[in-house]
Amino acid sequence: MRNLPPTATLRAFEVATRHATFTSAAEELFITQSAVSHQLKNLEELWGLQLFQRGKTLSLTPAGAALAPLVREFFSKLDTTLADLREQNGRVRLRVNTTYSFALKWLLPRLPALARLHPEILVSLDSSDKAINFAGSESDVAIRFGHGNYPGLFTEFLFREQIFPVASPSLLQRFGTPAEPAELLRYPLLTRDGADLVPKWDAWFEQTGVNINVLHESVRFADTNMTIEAALLGQGIALARSGHVEKEIAEGTLTRLFDIRFPSPAAYYFVCPQGIETQSHVVKFRHWLLDESLQAQRRYR
Repeated sequence: MRNLPPTATLRAFEVATRHATFTSAAEELFITQSAVSHQLKNLEELWGLQLFQRGKTLSLTPAGAALAPLVREFFSKLDTTLADLREQNGRVRLRVNTTYSFALKWLLPRLPALARLHPEILVSLDSSDKAINFAGSESDVAIRFGHGNYPGLFTEFLFREQIFPVASPSLLQRFGTPAEPAELLRYPLLTRDGADLVPKWDAWFEQTGVNINVLHESVRFADTNMTIEAALLGQGIALARSGHVEKEIAEGTLTRLFDIRFPSPAAYYFVCPQGIETQSHVVKFRHWLLDESLQAQRRYR
């Protein structure tokens, strides 16, 4: 590349942009003031631009101000990448994107098992509830909640959850345990706003054959996680999905009400750009994920 100066010269420029004098910049670089001044003069000649206004204190020219953040970002990314490569130490990084709730409630508790089985895979986990666009994403693979319609992507079904009411022991002590679904109409029900990808109370009551006119709502929440937290606090009964309350039900902090099957219309899918699925570390991750999903699916029936 033409007009590309030595890295040491770029570093001198980046440091000088953060100081008021060449002397203080030289102290950070552990070189002499004249060496800094010489390097920056050579840089200005190389680029044909004046980068600093020289006086009692240094100030950047418009050209210097435009170039300073670019050079600073270069060194920042270089430092981050080098640290990342040293951290990997022969391991293969796999960048996984999924929804926040799935990562928090289902995937994170299982990742130590993956690390024991495949210590050579270093998972980098990111979360987003938006549709994944691999062209503009830093993710290698994703786990998505939906109906499996992901055109142009390799798509693999993972599992489907059951939907059921849950309540805290403290709430059941105050209100009693309902004997049948219709009795829930006299309980405070925690409701969720947002998209109808996951059925809400009206759909669950319809599934159980209960006709409803008005729900006794306690509070409306923006997402499922907040609804579950409110149920844990005894504020009402939440409509939960299997994968979101595994730990709470196992520990007894939430109780499932009624053994009524209501499969979620949406399910979880592994997705990635075509061809990525055959890479060896992705194959290992997929096989582990499918095994964990199969075990979960058996428990969710």
